[in-house]
Order: sequence, then structure tokens, then C-alpha cells
Amino acid sequence: MLHIVDTNDRTREHKVLRSMFEARKHVFVDLLKWNLPVLAGKFEVDQFDDGHAAYLIVTDVEGNHLASARLLKTTRPALLDSLYPDLVDGVVPSGTDVLEITRFCLSRGVGAQLRRSARDMLLVGLVDYALANKIGRYTGVAEVAWFDQIRRFGWDCEALGSPRTHDGRSLTSLLIRIDGSSVSKLEGAGIVADTGLALPTARAA
Repeated sequence: MLHIVDTNDRTREHKVLRSMFEARKHVFVDLLKWNLPVLAGKFEVDQFDDGHAAYLIVTDVEGNHLASARLLKTTRPALLDSLYPDLVDGVVPSGTDVLEITRFCLSRGVGAQLRRSARDMLLVGLVDYALANKIGRYTGVAEVAWFDQIRRFGWDCEALGSPRTHDGRSLTSLLIRIDGSSVSKLEGAGIVADTGLALPTARAA
């Protein structure tokens, strides 16, 4: 199941958000060892997780996190322009038609097939969300190895500058263009998802 959480339903989706923040802590802090703030020893939450952020969250039928991404408005301070502007050759893209994808997170220990299904649902959901909200471009920051995977998803993706090292990690900026052909481009790369699909529980995977 794909949940879209923004200012209007943040309270209603409280359980889904908690599951996502907990999964982010497991992935980014415990596994990847990023130096990030942790709330109550369980939840990875930073200064960009405010009332202006939106989230796409894929869960199983019991509401447990499987995959998620945070979307930040580029008309406000975001990750790329605030912390990594040196990754962009020129001006950091911004505008009402540009959102920044951050904290792309896939849950650990759920099995390869379920993880792939959740990832594909999230990718298709990102395209659908952009088209529904007149978003023509996504920006982001990624480690170089992850950026290489993102480009292989089939959509129109390019780097905005040369990679640089930050805190021992080789990072690059990215731009993804979204239009009416983006879904078919994902399909061409084998990424197909029913965004209304109810995924089985992670424990059953």
C-alpha cells in the first residue's frame, strides 16, 4: 500500500510516520553509519522533517514500513542547497515545479522479492505524484554507487556536477526529469507496480 503523507494528514498517518522514521534509523544510522540525529534512541528525524515535508511511504497490510522517500520543496531551504551546493555546477535548481527527493529508504530484512516490489511501487508512486502535482523535476543527493543504480531505472536522470567527497562518502547531485513518458520508461527497465496493491506482511516474506 502506498501512503502519501503531507501537512493535511500528518496526524492521521502517525503510525505510518513512526514506522518510517524507525526504519530510517535502522538503515541510515545503524547500517550506513551516517552521522544523523536520532530521536528517543529510535527515530531518525532531522531539521527538514517539518510541516512542509511530504512523504511517500510503502507499507505492508499491517502498516509496517517497506520503502519510503521524503520530498522537500525547493522554494524553501532543502538538503542540496543548504548542505551540498558544491555538488552543483551553477545554480541549484529550484521552483514550484521542482521537488527534492531525500531519505530514499528500503527496509532491511524483508526479503529480496518484497523489497523489490516495494521499491518499484515507490518509484512509480514518485512519478505519479509528480504528474499529479505538476512537478517536472526532482533533484537529490546520492552516493555515486547509488546514483548509478538510479540512472538504470530508465527515467531521464543526470548528474548536476562532479562528485565530491563529504565525510568520507563520494556524493553527487542529480536531476530527474518527469513527463508523460516517465512511466513507460520505468516499464522499459522492468519497473512496474500497482500503486493500489496491498503487499503481504514483512514477517511473512
